[in-house]
Amino acid sequence: MPITAKRVHRLTHEVGNSRHTITVDEPPEVGGNDNGPRPTELLAMSLASCTAITMEMYADRKGFDLSRVEVDVDYQLDPKRGETVFHVAIKLPPGLTEEQARRLEVIAGKCPVHRVLEGSVKVVDRVQLLAQG
Repeated sequence: MPITAKRVHRLTHEVGNSRHTITVDEPPEVGGNDNGPRPTELLAMSLASCTAITMEMYADRKGFDLSRVEVDVDYQLDPKRGETVFHVAIKLPPGLTEEQARRLEVIAGKCPVHRVLEGSVKVVDRVQLLAQG
């Protein structure tokens, strides 16, 4: 399913698929209106949410109480060197055993976004002119 970004106004874009739309923007200090997260923040949000959801699905299957879970993602970007570091802090509810917590940490690293970010990624660009309209 393709994801499309369409310009709303200067640096503000509606990004979505056939079912959902998110506003993405830049902060005022770089010319945006701060109507939504920056694209890089959206990437970190994807990692945080995917990690939490993956652990929750696993916990449901195993019968773990994961009624309270938080995932914080902080990141440092160095686009000139092509390096990015994501720091993922997983906060689990009290009452889990050490073994359950360790298992959830392993499972967190298996979320699809985590795997994409750690794998080999290629981006292939193709330019098309929009029709007059």
